[in-house]
Amino acid sequence: MVYYFLRYRISIHLGDMMTKVTIVPVQPAAIASGYCAISDSIQSFGDTPGQALDALTSQLGEIDSDLLIIVQNQKPDDFFTAKQQERLALLMAQWRSARDENQPAQFDGQAELESLVEAELLASASRAKSLRNEIEN
Repeated sequence: MVYYFLRYRISIHLGDMMTKVTIVPVQPAAIASGYCAISDSIQSFGDTPGQALDALTSQLGEIDSDLLIIVQNQKPDDFFTAKQQERLALLMAQWRSARDENQPAQFDGQAELESLVEAELLASASRAKSLRNEIEN
């Protein structure tokens, strides 16, 4: 499953292993509002991102090493601008509308949406590299 518009992306480092966790806002129509934390086939819910993460980590088993959590706040920056975020949000709303009307094939912005998703992914990688450089220096 691909999430085009992530709110929080968290990596939990467990020793030599890295468990990837994605936290997304729950759609109000689905269940009570809040957040869903997902890792592989495990998911949990909470009223806040922290509660969802706590519920998920309790299902991951014992953590017997240092724990590093990085939370990306998704604010505009040099890697992915406010203009790009606004355009991505608009295209996602249009895509969801087309999907909900069972007409995703008629969505004209698919190529631009995929380009922005790719740009957001590259921005995330650049942000991570920048953070690593800050930590190492």
